[in-house]
Amino acid sequence: MLSHSRNNEQIVAQLTQKSLTIATAESLTAGMLSSTIADVPGASAVLQGGIVAYNNTVKHRLLDVSADILAARGAVDAETAREMARGARKRFNSDLGIATTGVAGPDPSEGKAVGIVFIALATPHETTAKLLRFDGNRDHIRRSTVAASLQLVAEWLEQQE
Repeated sequence: MLSHSRNNEQIVAQLTQKSLTIATAESLTAGMLSSTIADVPGASAVLQGGIVAYNNTVKHRLLDVSADILAARGAVDAETAREMARGARKRFNSDLGIATTGVAGPDPSEGKAVGIVFIALATPHETTAKLLRFDGNRDHIRRSTVAASLQLVAEWLEQQE
């Protein structure tokens, strides 16, 4: 895998080259993902914006995550992540939406263990979610989630070539 910043530069360059835009919906990472994208010069051409939705009410109101899904499955769930990604894509009128949700600790949440993470990518044609499991402290889990999210975007972009 490429170094973190090199990968970010390539993602921004590829999005720019393809005239694609991206938006974020972040719970677990609380803005770290959009900040990491914005660290790349020229990111303003592709990054539409982001929503930090730590609270389920915000997930529902701003990202259109179904209240029924939140009640039945909770915030840390694949379908919640998919709806967050679709909601970011719709809210910002972007080509791609990327979402993060999970448990960074120090304690379990909603019956989910520390290190359980879901990321999702919404594209014009589909929305995919991935379950990830990370060990380590809160900072490591959050940073690993950002790296995995960017890798998911990079893999999608490679498939578009």
